[in-house]
Amino acid sequence: MTGKELKSKVEDALDEIRPFLQSDGGDISLLSIDDDTIVRVQLQGACVGCTVNQMTLKSGVEMTIKKHAPQIEKVINVEL
Repeated sequence: MTGKELKSKVEDALDEIRPFLQSDGGDISLLSIDDDTIVRVQLQGACVGCTVNQMTLKSGVEMTIKKHAPQIEKVINVEL
């Protein structure tokens, strides 16, 4: 799988979970994919500083991304 294909699959996964985040006043954006195994994202809006965002990141975002791109090992939220 090329880097472009992988990015497309990760974006598809984020598009799948985005409506749930937006319904709570938040959002998510893809920052980078490192070594084709680590996805760096940024939670936005109401998701920033939310106490459940780590749970959301692991159970929702990471699980959805791995469903679309099984080679991804980890999803990291980067707070800017």
